[in-house]
Amino acid sequence: MRLSAAGIALGVLASLFQPEPVQAQDVGVVQSGIVLIDPERLFEQSRLGRSIAQRVQQERDALIAMNRQLEAELEAEEQKLTAQREESSPEEFRALADAFDEKVQQIRRDSERRARDLERNRERAPRDFLRQVEPILIDVMRDAGAVVVLDQRSVLLSADIVDVTDLAIARIDAAFDAIESVNPAPSSDTDDDVSDTSE
Repeated sequence: MRLSAAGIALGVLASLFQPEPVQAQDVGVVQSGIVLIDPERLFEQSRLGRSIAQRVQQERDALIAMNRQLEAELEAEEQKLTAQREESSPEEFRALADAFDEKVQQIRRDSERRARDLERNRERAPRDFLRQVEPILIDVMRDAGAVVVLDQRSVLLSADIVDVTDLAIARIDAAFDAIESVNPAPSSDTDDDVSDTSE
């Protein structure tokens, strides 16, 4: 998947930011044994995070459009079936009705499964994002001379702890821009993505 390739490329590009050990003051990073990062802001404000969120939203929109189309098709088929009632024997109509009901139930099961898959992908997106940018976060930590990175949301007071979220966002954006310049995003493959989840 394109995001996986982006993750690999981010790891490679992250190593380019620091080709050899450099003192933090040489790269303008404030020294602190403990640094803070806000994962939510990292995901929501970085270009990579916004790209992932946009992709999930596009998949959601495509799924909604697909469900609406299926509903319209089933409604038309139901009307056609109703019109056949007068022309069919009770046995024939019962067979047609049963087949239609089974089709409706199968479509409903497929739709529910797609919705569950999409929800899992939405919930997993921030965690996958953090795994992809981990090499860059490690470099930020090393440049700051830190031995611990804390989640800013879990820290009550942080007067003497440096928040490096903005620095991390800037480096992630630089890596993301470099990837995009080499491998531009395709125009749209949302429909294919949704179709794949139904197989």
